[in-house]
Amino acid sequence: MAIVSFRLTDALFLRDPQSTELGQKIVNSSVHLIDNLGFDQFTFKKLAEEINSTEASIYRYFENKHRLLLYLLDWYWTWVDYKFDLHTNNITDARERLSICIKILTEEKKDDVLTTAMDANALQRIIISEFEKSYLTKQVDADNRDGVFLPFKKVCHKIAQIVKEINPEYPYPHALVSTLVLSATHQLYYAEHLPSLTDIKFQPTTHYSQLHTFINQLALSALQS
Repeated sequence: MAIVSFRLTDALFLRDPQSTELGQKIVNSSVHLIDNLGFDQFTFKKLAEEINSTEASIYRYFENKHRLLLYLLDWYWTWVDYKFDLHTNNITDARERLSICIKILTEEKKDDVLTTAMDANALQRIIISEFEKSYLTKQVDADNRDGVFLPFKKVCHKIAQIVKEINPEYPYPHALVSTLVLSATHQLYYAEHLPSLTDIKFQPTTHYSQLHTFINQLALSALQS
């Protein structure tokens, strides 16, 4: 099975991993390893052992593990952006489109026809625990010039445009949206690991619905002010 061919910036890789079976295996296995070990403990050596290959073969695709992490995160945000378009196409009411986008942001991610070779739930857990490591770095400006944050920024910009439709006088649409999107990851992380920082209870059957209610109320409260 092949990973759905979202076109990601060439700056992320040395060789497009979607173009070969080994590249797809590298990406798929890295999702499971990072999810299980955490990014700090993840190494190309461990990945090579996991896929019965060599570190040198992985370095033919990715310059380093940071670039591989960026690749996974960009794939995730490109997928979210695709889901926005898929579910809001032909919806004319801006409030309804905002509601749909918030639902997509806050729902538990599950495999679909677009994730045949990617564990969507594991990838979401990586977003929750590792996303900030992609940009809280010394090389963030260089990475930004390379366009590696474009999928995330596109998601935020798309929601910000909806916010401006709903309330053209609201002065902080991009600040609001970036806060909402990051809160959607922060609150789930807090619920599991730092529960005193949130009111969302880490209960597998309900914490995503609690998150949805919180993010939705936060957005609507801001826009009604």
